Amino acid sequence: MARMTTTDPLASFQWLNMPEGAGGGPLDVIFSVAFFRGLDPAQVVRRFSRGDDSGQESDFDGLDEKALEFVHETHGGDGGGHVGVFQAGEWCVAIEPYGWMVTLHEVVTKLSRGCEVLAVTRHDYAAEHSFAYAIDGTIVTGYRLRHPYDRYGSDPDRLNGFMRELGMGLDKPADDTEWDAVWDTNHDTAVPRGFALAAKVTGVPFTSDLLGRPMLVGRIRER
Repeated sequence: MARMTTTDPLASFQWLNMPEGAGGGPLDVIFSVAFFRGLDPAQVVRRFSRGDDSGQESDFDGLDEKALEFVHETHGGDGGGHVGVFQAGEWCVAIEPYGWMVTLHEVVTKLSRGCEVLAVTRHDYAAEHSFAYAIDGTIVTGYRLRHPYDRYGSDPDRLNGFMRELGMGLDKPADDTEWDAVWDTNHDTAVPRGFALAAKVTGVPFTSDLLGRPMLVGRIRER
């Protein structure tokens, strides 16, 4: 019997979109993932720690345990306080459980100095899932994942070709009918589309098996 294959570009990223009522998935409903090109894992950890920490070898369970402990200590208002980083081809992948720091404008611009950073945040409680692509201290393209027509940055149209391939509506809705259609298209699939876009830019699909990689874990210092 022939093996069935899927042509759905979002299929590999649906695990990142699990609703809270269904358990939220291994990263739960608040997390960020960033891709760095031009730095090694220890250098990435030092960026997050402001030079205080080069990271300790761990696995995802160790990272999650440290982040959850930090959340309990700080009552959740400061994210997870830790990042786990590993190499994936030309890029490093940085996982920030329970956190949203990396897509903040003032943070991603500092993190990207002298390198390239693409970051995606899922944040169900704030209802603001975010995408930021920065090079050498400048945000090139950014948008809220549910609003791909509202892009900003020094070159907001840089990724339009990839975004269209993923079925994103790039034109601002003109009337209520169009608003409803755009909402229906973008609301439930915003997070998988954001990670599919990240994969097109970096060539690194953030699939669930990557959580099994050994990583360097370090603290995130306030910027």
